[in-house]
Amino acid sequence: MSDLESAVVNGVRLAYQVAGRPEAPPLMLLHGRGADHTSWAGVIPRLATSFRVYAPDARGSGASEWPGVYSLESMRDDVIALLDHLELPAVTVVAHSMGGMVASLVAQAHPGRVERMVLEDVPAPHPAGLPVPERPDGEPAFDWAMVEQTAHQRNHPDPAWLDGLAKVTAPTLVIAGGAPSHLPQDQVADMARRIPGARLVTIEAGHEIHLTRPEEFLAALADFLGR
Repeated sequence: MSDLESAVVNGVRLAYQVAGRPEAPPLMLLHGRGADHTSWAGVIPRLATSFRVYAPDARGSGASEWPGVYSLESMRDDVIALLDHLELPAVTVVAHSMGGMVASLVAQAHPGRVERMVLEDVPAPHPAGLPVPERPDGEPAFDWAMVEQTAHQRNHPDPAWLDGLAKVTAPTLVIAGGAPSHLPQDQVADMARRIPGARLVTIEAGHEIHLTRPEEFLAALADFLGR
């Protein structure tokens, strides 16, 4: 993998990792809340044998800029602006948790930019009714304001996000983490039901499937992506 690159897109500087041959089909990895591009380190080398992999840090995370103002819509727009910067007309997207919610918004608003989509343990955007997490001791590697503001959106999602899933045209694989996951698995299954033609696969690995069961995760991707 190369060193981190960066670009100012949508008014924010985003850092991103690049791996794989420049001529290979592009694939973008979107991490979950509280993580950054390094969470994909265990699977990027294998993916990079078949794809040109781009793994950005979302705004407020890792080495990207921490502007203090966050929303899933702004993260959606960041992805589109980064694709424009990279001159990628369309890309396969593999996304975990919060990153999967962002990916679903990209696929709704810009269907032509998403060739295929893999959502890793991502629930349909129903109101979660969860308390905002308490800030931990020490300095996290992400902006705590991002956690607070996106948690509010998770509890009060725009109803259009749920309705818009029916408009997704990208072939989609939803990978559920099963009983060990802290997320309601019926809501993960609901995500698959609402996206036309989506496939649902369960790997009993918990929420972070690509970390806890990377081989099974990669096998599911290979079966879906055909590489």
